[in-house]
Amino acid sequence: MIESGQLVMLVSPKGKRYFRVLQTEDILNTNDGQLQMQNVVHQGYGAVVYTHLGRAYTVLKPTLYDLIKSVKRRTQIIYPKDIGYIIVKLGIGPGCRVIEAGCGSGALTTALAWFAGNSGQVYSFERREEFAALCRENLEKIGLESRVKIAGRDIAQGFGVKDADALFLDVRTPWEYLEHIPEALIPGAPMGFLLPTVNQVSTLLAAMQGGPFSSVEVLEIIVRRYKPVPERLRPEDRMIAHTGYLIFARLGAASGQDDGEPADFIFEQEKEYVEP
Repeated sequence: MIESGQLVMLVSPKGKRYFRVLQTEDILNTNDGQLQMQNVVHQGYGAVVYTHLGRAYTVLKPTLYDLIKSVKRRTQIIYPKDIGYIIVKLGIGPGCRVIEAGCGSGALTTALAWFAGNSGQVYSFERREEFAALCRENLEKIGLESRVKIAGRDIAQGFGVKDADALFLDVRTPWEYLEHIPEALIPGAPMGFLLPTVNQVSTLLAAMQGGPFSSVEVLEIIVRRYKPVPERLRPEDRMIAHTGYLIFARLGAASGQDDGEPADFIFEQEKEYVEP
């Protein structure tokens, strides 16, 4: 039995997915007929329920991957393969206060809210109101809107947030906003950026030199899927290769010298792990 207020995913016979925050009295109207949410409550996850026309729908508990892939979009979303690494690098967890700019359709926003939990807070900045509205709509559909504050503030004027635990910028010219990062984060906090081209990455790295940034990392993540056929196991014909360059750093002290000179820009290459 599923409790009222829980999130469910209903999968149609043709694979179409519907997400609902479950309310017993609700009715889901589909091309296959009406589906009584009361039946979903009593049957529980993993069960099959039927519309009034006799069409079978599977009741599943959605994963974060399901939610990210289902967001209604008007912009290119950040892919799950990148989101996973972003979450780990930024240390997002329950109670985390995180800043993001450029929420777009809200794929990363969804993941940040998911991991920050009810005790955390996501501060999301989006200059274009149509994208901010779409992000709100996607969050409301899955019941995560209370964990996110979306503002139309221009971050060129600063973030208006202090002592946040992490920051991620998905904007075209992030180097223009570096000066506002120290006042928004706690000392030593992690930060990340997403950029589509190498020349943008170079511009960002040049702008970070001499500033309070350390442990800099630049990478891209490529996933290669295989056809799950035991007798003919082979890579799929198509793959999503390059989606963007990820840049990470930590906020350090602006001055590492007694004379006030800026600290050196530290590039830290990840060490290869060797088993003892």
